[in-house]
Amino acid sequence: MKRLLVTVLSMEAVVALLVIVPAKTLGHVSVGTAAAVGGGIALVAILLCGFVGRGKAGLYAGSVFQVLVIAAGVLLTAMYFLGAVFAALWFTGIWLGRKWERDGVKPA
Repeated sequence: MKRLLVTVLSMEAVVALLVIVPAKTLGHVSVGTAAAVGGGIALVAILLCGFVGRGKAGLYAGSVFQVLVIAAGVLLTAMYFLGAVFAALWFTGIWLGRKWERDGVKPA
């Protein structure tokens, strides 16, 4: 499960950085706001990658983070959609990871 969730967080960090320019151009926000929100989300996502495999606390922290990413839509409208997509991937990853662990599936 850890590998799957770290992949979701890593891709979330990349997308958060890539959203800075379109958010500035299309969202009518300043470069500083777009960079602070996108960069902050990316930084926290990378930091959470190291925390995910440390029991349930990592799963809870990642879940709270997904809610905060969706809430970032207040500043960058695109984050409503992107946050919802990544939250769906996050919770699907938890569900699949638990299912695989229950069924005894070993990761490759």
